[in-house]
Amino acid sequence: MSIKILHIDSNNPILWNQLEEAGFENHADFKSSKEEIEAKIQDYNGIVIRSRFKIDKIFLDAATKLQFIARVGAGLESIDCEYASAKGIHLIAAPEGNRNAVAEHSLGMILSLFNNLNQADTEVKAGHWNRESNRGHELDLKTVGIIGYGNMGKAFAKKLRGFDTEVLCYDILDNVGDENAKQVSLEELREKADVLSLHLPWTPETDKMVNRAFINAFKKPFWIINTSRGKNIVTADLVEAMKEKKVLGAGLDVLEYEKLSFETLFQENNTPEALQYLMEAKNVLLTPHIAGWTFESHERLAQVIVDKIKEVYGKN
Repeated sequence: MSIKILHIDSNNPILWNQLEEAGFENHADFKSSKEEIEAKIQDYNGIVIRSRFKIDKIFLDAATKLQFIARVGAGLESIDCEYASAKGIHLIAAPEGNRNAVAEHSLGMILSLFNNLNQADTEVKAGHWNRESNRGHELDLKTVGIIGYGNMGKAFAKKLRGFDTEVLCYDILDNVGDENAKQVSLEELREKADVLSLHLPWTPETDKMVNRAFINAFKKPFWIINTSRGKNIVTADLVEAMKEKKVLGAGLDVLEYEKLSFETLFQENNTPEALQYLMEAKNVLLTPHIAGWTFESHERLAQVIVDKIKEVYGKN
């Protein structure tokens, strides 16, 4: 029997081409609404999606022949995983595909913040030669704390091996530390860290995790990098901590407001006060959720998904 796959988002062509070569039947629908796709999903055995809409119980009940859901990305939070698993549906993600890109981006953010690279570039281009106000910090001899030591956290720790730093990691799982990072308690990490880097999924446990109480538990002022999920940080609490110098700088690839329309957010008198502060602060670096969005990861994510789909059907 032919395995019919519906591609709901566009991806690197190698995904489509290699599945076709392996004997799968590909179909694409990048424009229909969730309801329109629900009306025909009973005809398909597999779905390939990025983030176009949530796959909930209603969708899963309509997908009577569904055998797998493949998300071309690191996380599965847009899918009702518990309900899908109860129906015997294979859930596939590809954190291996963009972990190197996320690690490089995280390191780039730290180095830019420590050395005022973006601020100095803007000033020089405006005709200002300000050396003393752009005096930087060195990463060597600092302690970097990583919360979430899975694919992304491990890749980031590996990048830090070229620096004379102490790297600590905290994770809800035991025995995940390795030669690149020492696993410690959350209390020890907050006692020692000069830099905090988040590499977490968005779950009920991590939602709004970095709040005022969390920040205040750090023994000394620190820099924070977030390339995971925006809703893991309470933005207003972060801003207050920055004003109080408890947080020295922030590199944010993701924002709490991401699911809202940024076109609306940026309209006059509508931008949240905390976001306005981040946009204007010299010690804040913002990027539009691109940490894992490289040309190389675009191809690598697709390849990981192909390989995992083929593995489900014993085609590797």
